[in-house]
Amino acid sequence: MKRKKTWILVADGARARIIRQMEGDNEDAALLDDLVFEVNHKTLREIMSDRPGRSFASKGRRRSAMEYVSDPVQEQEVQFAITLIEELGRRYADHEFDHLAIVAEPRMLGTLRQNLPGVLVSTLVKEVAKDLTKLPKLQLMQALNKLDIQVC
Repeated sequence: MKRKKTWILVADGARARIIRQMEGDNEDAALLDDLVFEVNHKTLREIMSDRPGRSFASKGRRRSAMEYVSDPVQEQEVQFAITLIEELGRRYADHEFDHLAIVAEPRMLGTLRQNLPGVLVSTLVKEVAKDLTKLPKLQLMQALNKLDIQVC
C-alpha cells in the first residue's frame, strides 16, 4: 500500500514555502525539501506615486481628483495566493501529495481559503493562522512539531 504524503504550506503575503518529504534510497533516508516562492511587493508609496487622475464635474467647469477604488497591496497578495494555489493544484493532479496543511499569516490564510478549489479543500488536514515564514529551517520544523504538524 502506498504511503500517504503530507505537504505543508507556510505562507505570508510575500513569501511561501512548501515543505515536502523527498524519497531517498530507502524509508530511513527520506529527506525534507522545500519549494520557496517569493514576490517583490512594491510599497504603497511606489504603487501610488503618481497623482490620481482628474475628472470634470457633470455641470460647470469644476474638476476634482479621482479616488483609488481598490487596495493595490491586497491585490498583489491575492495574485500571490492564486499563484500558490495553481502550483499546488498542478502538483496534486500529478499525485505528488495526498494531504495538505496550511500555516499562514491570518490575512493570507483568509485569502487562501477564499480561493482554494474544492479538490484542494478535500486534502486539508490542518489550518493554522500563524506567520512562520521568517524562521530558519530548523526553528520552523520545531515550531511545526509544536503545532503537531509533520511532513510524512
